[in-house]
Amino acid sequence: MSDVYPSVEELPVLSRLALSYAPKVAREKTLGLLALDARLAGIVRSASEPMLAQLRLAWWRDQFAKPISDWPEGEPLLATLKAWREQARALGGLVDGWEHLAGEGPLPANDFSALASARGDAFGALAILLGADDAREECKVAGREWALADLLSRVSAPEETVALRELAGKAAFGPIRLPRAMRPLALLHGLARKAMDSGRSLDDLPPSALLKALRIGLVGR
Repeated sequence: MSDVYPSVEELPVLSRLALSYAPKVAREKTLGLLALDARLAGIVRSASEPMLAQLRLAWWRDQFAKPISDWPEGEPLLATLKAWREQARALGGLVDGWEHLAGEGPLPANDFSALASARGDAFGALAILLGADDAREECKVAGREWALADLLSRVSAPEETVALRELAGKAAFGPIRLPRAMRPLALLHGLARKAMDSGRSLDDLPPSALLKALRIGLVGR
């Protein structure tokens, strides 16, 4: 892609796989969301102190509070997110969600729940942006459930694993049919369901799960 876009290689492997099934008209906007989520996760993961992560997250929050015309030039990810137009303000909620993970661990269940909900809300905003308004609530649920499975693959502290498993246990993780514009989310949610059903991490799914991903990417279920 053009160098005005963030690199797809910066995305986690499963996000890259999901993005490859985005319809052409949805690709740029979906890339923006997945890349922002990965960037914010990297800020939280790499910060040596919570305050440093909070300062860097605050910069992103400030941008999304401004009109797009006031965004600084030279940041490829912001350039991509201009395509979000009036929904760009919703991305501030995703920043807030990731800030819940910037504290000292072990983190309580409420922090993980807040981030999972924020990621779900961001996918709901993407649905509106892509003209899939009728599927907004389903996208929020699918995004939240994928987020819980994804977070389970990231944490290592026993207390955090227990907290996340309790949250995931309260979620339905049932089949959700999404419109074609949201095919990447359908793929991510399908893999999350597979991970929860098998008791495995998203990073430790068997080859059969990848076949499931290919099927979801092609037919949506």
